[in-house]
Amino acid sequence: MKFKSLTPVLFVEAIEPCLEFWKKLDFQAVTEVPEGNRLGFVILARDGVQLMYQTRDSLRNDVPAFADQKFESCNPLYFIVDDLNDVDRRLAGVQKVMPRRDTFYGATEFSVREPGGYVVCFSEHKEH
Repeated sequence: MKFKSLTPVLFVEAIEPCLEFWKKLDFQAVTEVPEGNRLGFVILARDGVQLMYQTRDSLRNDVPAFADQKFESCNPLYFIVDDLNDVDRRLAGVQKVMPRRDTFYGATEFSVREPGGYVVCFSEHKEH
């Protein structure tokens, strides 16, 4: 058995504000599923990394058993990048929820909160 990928599905009230955040980092929408006059689902991708967004309304319609579930945006996303300064420049104006820091495990990192409420950590690791 071989695991081939892991793609988080993030549940949000509205996808469109999240798209603007990820466009700053050159993520592209590779799949869009409309629901009414809004997006209900989207797959974003860049450099072999993917993430999915689904609106809570779409989720309720897609899997009615989840209609009464409370999904919190409490699981942070952790990205390892090769140029943290470039990420910082692209996200100028986005409030950091964890300031830039050097860690005991050899990384420099900072975290922001994207428009859907999820914490996103960007980290650059020193080469050993």
